[in-house]
Amino acid sequence: MRLHLLPEEDLEAVRVHTKAPTLHRGESLITQSESLCPECLRILPSVIFHKEGKVWIRRICPEHGEIEEIYWGSYELYAKMSVYAHEGKGIYNPHVLEDSPICPMTCGLCNMHSSHTGLANMVLTNRCDLSCWYCFFYAQRAGYVYEPSLDQIRTMFKTLREERPVPGNAVQLTGGEPCLRDDITEIVKSAKEEGIDHIQFNTNGLRLAYQPDFASRLREGGVNTVYLSFDGVTPKTNPKCHWEVPYALESCRSAGLGVVLVPTVMNNVNVHELGDIIRFGFGNMDIIRGVNFQPVSLVGRLTKEERRKLRVTIPDVLEAIEEQTNGQIMKEDWYTCPATTSITHFVEALTGRPHYELSVHFACGVGTYVFREGGKMIPITRFVDIDGLFEYLQEKADELEAGGNKRWVGLKILYRLRSFIDSKRKPKGFKLSKIVYNILIRHNYSALGAFHMGALFLGMMHFMDLYNYDISRVKKCDIHYLSPDGRIIPFCAFNVLPHLYRDKIQKRYGVPIAEWEERTGKKLASTPYKRDIKRLEEGETYKKAYKGFIPGIK
Repeated sequence: MRLHLLPEEDLEAVRVHTKAPTLHRGESLITQSESLCPECLRILPSVIFHKEGKVWIRRICPEHGEIEEIYWGSYELYAKMSVYAHEGKGIYNPHVLEDSPICPMTCGLCNMHSSHTGLANMVLTNRCDLSCWYCFFYAQRAGYVYEPSLDQIRTMFKTLREERPVPGNAVQLTGGEPCLRDDITEIVKSAKEEGIDHIQFNTNGLRLAYQPDFASRLREGGVNTVYLSFDGVTPKTNPKCHWEVPYALESCRSAGLGVVLVPTVMNNVNVHELGDIIRFGFGNMDIIRGVNFQPVSLVGRLTKEERRKLRVTIPDVLEAIEEQTNGQIMKEDWYTCPATTSITHFVEALTGRPHYELSVHFACGVGTYVFREGGKMIPITRFVDIDGLFEYLQEKADELEAGGNKRWVGLKILYRLRSFIDSKRKPKGFKLSKIVYNILIRHNYSALGAFHMGALFLGMMHFMDLYNYDISRVKKCDIHYLSPDGRIIPFCAFNVLPHLYRDKIQKRYGVPIAEWEERTGKKLASTPYKRDIKRLEEGETYKKAYKGFIPGIK
């Protein structure tokens, strides 16, 4: 379904036609963009600038004055990542057909969007058995229950698969807490039937902890990865699910279902435990495939001082990780997501068709891979010339596009691959050049699995809020939300402008709590979970998981 989005008001009135803010002494312009006023949501000209070694964003609202916010905590790292900026393929069949779309007020996707969907979030429910203060979703607070039907869910999968030039093939089932739905296996089955290759399941882990067979059912149904909330290794930093995580991991281990830990990072809350979070993942690499850090997105009205206390940016997290791992993982070991586009270009040139591409804004996310050698963490950058390899692949992509012989190019790559890998420093027994060749030339994706099985992925994605909002980033977003009305909406529009997207959509397709309770025979108030901390802490599974992290555990 393709839509003409008819605004309820003249959206053009929200754009302020003024000059960009001026710079002050000691500031240097990086680029101009557009942002929002956190109070009235007017679209404002903005400047992104360098000051005192950091990157800032500033705009001036005619009603609410100047708004300035930290954008990236290191200009040096910002400059390094900006080299990999990439425009992306865009969307050939936008769902919103406005003649003059206004970003981010008419999302869905439109012809201004420059990235195809890399990962589609599907909200299965806004119910949850927890009530974390920083969470986007909470049914009791909203006053209604949003749970799309199986038919609506299947239609959303179809819409994703119809996206061009690259049909969406990766979905994250999320909430609320998706485990609260009784038809999860049917939902997973419908995703596979509609051609979804990769299914992530985002959960707090409570059901996995108490129902070990649930992990097996997810795995057998086609779920590839569990995205497990994990804000720290202690009860203080992770009150949400600290006690249940070890049991959830054991269930996934028994089922052979891979796990990615997902910490929300907040300054003065859990930044001091980032190294331990990585060590926890590293110590469970048999089942934990990655750690995906998410610097907090600040919601609600906050003063500058309140924001300063909680705000953390990607460079801040990288520096903390370097310090807390004693330099085993350095900030230079990380690369921005679009650095990988040369791989896509090579595969496209080899196959003659569009492929999955990470063309998000370079400031949105970073990642690296860590390998094990004698108990030590070895980032991939220590034994692979990443810059040289990416540059060489782009060179070969250009050669193929110019009419080069595919077989000859393949042979040259086979010969040159080893030159980018330091065999003396790579983990013993890890045949990286063979794996990379099989992935690039033979398209053997079991080789991709072998790569991931031998490594711990470390990633980071900083979703925006109204204070650091940069509209140029929204236009390049590739983490999207599927909506029952046929739209596919960028993450930082869906959640940062809830009155236009998340709340409006879920209220439209939701039902009042009383009606939901009458229809289902359930009571929403009975959902909250109560844990038996003493019993959980006495379990050997708990003790084994946190030994070395919590004093007193032997």
